[in-house]
Amino acid sequence: MRKQKMDLDAVARFNRIAAPTNFFFSLFFILLALVCVVPLVFVAIISFSSNASIQKIGYSFMPLEWSLDAYKYIWRERSSVGTAFLVSIGITVIGTITGLFLTSTMGYVLSRPTFKLRRFFTMLIFIPMLFGGGLVAAYLINTRMLGLQNSYLALLLPVAVSSFNCIILRTYFQTTVPDSIIESAKIDGARQLLIFFQMILPISLPALATVGLMLSIGYWNDWFSTMLYIGSDHQDMYPLQYVLISIERNMDFLTKNAQFMSPDSSRLKLPAESTRMAIVMVVVLPIAMSYPYFQKYFISGLTIGSVKG
Repeated sequence: MRKQKMDLDAVARFNRIAAPTNFFFSLFFILLALVCVVPLVFVAIISFSSNASIQKIGYSFMPLEWSLDAYKYIWRERSSVGTAFLVSIGITVIGTITGLFLTSTMGYVLSRPTFKLRRFFTMLIFIPMLFGGGLVAAYLINTRMLGLQNSYLALLLPVAVSSFNCIILRTYFQTTVPDSIIESAKIDGARQLLIFFQMILPISLPALATVGLMLSIGYWNDWFSTMLYIGSDHQDMYPLQYVLISIERNMDFLTKNAQFMSPDSSRLKLPAESTRMAIVMVVVLPIAMSYPYFQKYFISGLTIGSVKG
């Protein structure tokens, strides 16, 4: 008992941080947090600034005049923006669930030492992390071979599985899930699907939340797939990102060609600069608000299993 107490005291002394060091680290992380938060606050302020204020003094934390013109302009486009918002939510939810299912099953199989081809498939999924097949090859496969053009599958499948996420889950299953649990379940007569869904997944929430967060961010921010695979005659399938980018492009076109319009045209008064920032806020806020719910699992999911490869 005395030896254990001495060992605990030694560990406590080793982990003790002096007051000046603690103050320095606290100040450092406060500054780091401000560096991350202040740009977002600045963007929000600009989105509420009037067009006249931006033209006169530029971007400022204290604009000369506050205005809701940017959000009113987006609201006037609510028919297309609202549909696109629902499309983005549906794609994000369904795509995240699909990606988690495909990635977790692949990661679990590759983590099992009894699977004879696990080294071969591990190297196979590791190759795309180093070398890409190219945009032309991906486009031809998705459109000519799979026929995914102008379908929601074109927005779901290309983002669903990535080599990086498979490696994360494979490493987590290898280093965190005890083999004794799986062997005991096999002795009791449980099949692989039962073991995976009722035993492995419940104790793998940190890793699943980590991969799920990255998948949801990827789906929410994806607009490039829409540009490649969805034609202009299927605008009801456009997600939010692509619609907002289209609105910004239209505003840029109208602003640059204002000299060809009548002087009393309302399009000359478009709040182009503030609308850009309003678009950023509309895009960022929904996914940013979901991050606190994943934060605990996200941190533990990245750190657990990071020692052993």
